Amino acid sequence: MSDAFGSKNRPTSADVAIIGAGPAGLTAAYQLTQQGYRVTVIEKDPIYVGGISRTVEHEGFRFDIGGHRFFSKSREVVDLWNEILPDDFIERPRMSRIYYEGKFYSYPLRAFEALWNLGVVRSTLCMVSYAKAKLLPNKKVRSFEDWTINQFGQKLYSIFFKTYTEKVWGMPCDEMSADWAAQRIKGLSLGGAVLDGLKRSLGLNKRPNDGMATKTLLETFRYPRLGPGMMWDAARDKVVAGGNHVLMAHSFKQLTQDQVSGRWRLTANGPDGDVVIDAAHVISSAPMRELAARIHPLPACALNAAPKLKYRDFLTVALKIRSEDLFPDNWIYIHDSKVQVGRVQNFRSWSPEMVPDPAIACVGLEYFCFEGDGLWVSSDDDLIALATKEMAILGLCDPGDVVGGAVVRQEKAYPVYDDDYAAHVETMRSELEARYPTLHMVGRNGMHRYNNQDHAMMTAMLTVRNIVAGERIYDIWGVNEDAEYHESGTEGEQAALASVREVPARVTKAA
Repeated sequence: MSDAFGSKNRPTSADVAIIGAGPAGLTAAYQLTQQGYRVTVIEKDPIYVGGISRTVEHEGFRFDIGGHRFFSKSREVVDLWNEILPDDFIERPRMSRIYYEGKFYSYPLRAFEALWNLGVVRSTLCMVSYAKAKLLPNKKVRSFEDWTINQFGQKLYSIFFKTYTEKVWGMPCDEMSADWAAQRIKGLSLGGAVLDGLKRSLGLNKRPNDGMATKTLLETFRYPRLGPGMMWDAARDKVVAGGNHVLMAHSFKQLTQDQVSGRWRLTANGPDGDVVIDAAHVISSAPMRELAARIHPLPACALNAAPKLKYRDFLTVALKIRSEDLFPDNWIYIHDSKVQVGRVQNFRSWSPEMVPDPAIACVGLEYFCFEGDGLWVSSDDDLIALATKEMAILGLCDPGDVVGGAVVRQEKAYPVYDDDYAAHVETMRSELEARYPTLHMVGRNGMHRYNNQDHAMMTAMLTVRNIVAGERIYDIWGVNEDAEYHESGTEGEQAALASVREVPARVTKAA
């Protein structure tokens, strides 16, 4: 085994120790290696790097954990992707639809198509409900439900927003903050959807040559031919080729700072026992809750703020099905309360090379859950049976054509934004950054931020600049995204990222 996977020649000293080999951790490791720093990365997974952006392989079939389109408005991120993986991107068509009561609806919604699919009676009820909401809006908007009904009416809200949103976040829409709805569905109205549908039908939504047209939906995206894990495998290999270390199957155990030298002692537990890494800086993409609990002596925030941070977990059931292909979409959103599945991916639509047998389709059914609940603790066989049954209920395949399956569980996939999360994060950030200037939190879980892959990378890139500069000259907490980020715009059009993407918070209780 090479150093990359935990050899007998384990490093004991580094300039920078990095917790987690996801997009943030490996971006930092790669750029620091380029700068000549000695780096050691620890990763608890025994096989895969990439975190939630990894690609899992099962009997030659590859599948993503959530699906990752490679599109960024940050030129620096795009350039870094091309640098790490210069020859393995392919261009793929973008297609996502909504499934509701046996029919498919384009996503984003096309008003004419939606009204046609719903039928005359239900469409009429939708329009009456919409008119009522506009004439008699709720004046006391507090929840996601209140805001969305005001925008679209009760009927459209119940069809296209309620079921899927509650599946993803595990809380009722009338308990989610209206602020999240206003951000997540920013700029969308029924009138705007009708106008957009008309423009699409007439071909008027294309960009003219002067480049000044309104934003249009991305029709294609780039994607590594063997999945997003290919990017992070390449990054790991370049870190190791540069003389540094990525220790697999090593779990973060404890972090202690020497009060005299200021250097860190990071302890990780691996297959052969504990490894202690001495380092000047530590970059952590571990969940903030876990980081604080493992610092010794415990900071105050480990007792009062960290335990209150919550996470939404996630599992994928991949099914192999006898069929050349089932549907053309990258994924389908399931807005149907008859089944528990929230989204179905078609891995061949991401890349033909993900599915080695042309006679077998491979789909991934995504279930949103909490660690320890009924779905999470179900056996793999039971989950594969559930997924097979639900594909049949949805009419997407014949159960007799399912020839195999696999299950991947992803803990802490989504940081939960409840009433008090922002205050808890700020408490932890303020204490840890003030007390430990050489401890750097990056990435989605490292900052308890709903970052996508490119934004997680940007937090790492700015952290590297701070380490090289010897001070915090860049505020990585300004890096995030808005709700429209992956739907429109031009790749690499921005020099940096500083917009804000919201996720649902619980409604603030009345005083």
